Amino acid sequence: MQTIDIMHEIQRLPLTKKFYVLEEIIKSIKKDEFNNQMEFAASELYAAYANDKDLTAFTSLDFEHFYEAK
Repeated sequence: MQTIDIMHEIQRLPLTKKFYVLEEIIKSIKKDEFNNQMEFAASELYAAYANDKDLTAFTSLDFEHFYEAK
């Protein structure tokens, strides 16, 4: 379906349905923006994490068994 076809279909909707479509589009845009920001932050932090031994010092303990003291 072409964009112009979608626009024509939306114009034919009653006002309440138009608001619903608008709300869903805004939610989708916000979700996409949030995901993009998270991906960017993860990629920025990965370089620091991979190259800084202080950030990875405790990974040597990953396979150690710890028990809760009671």
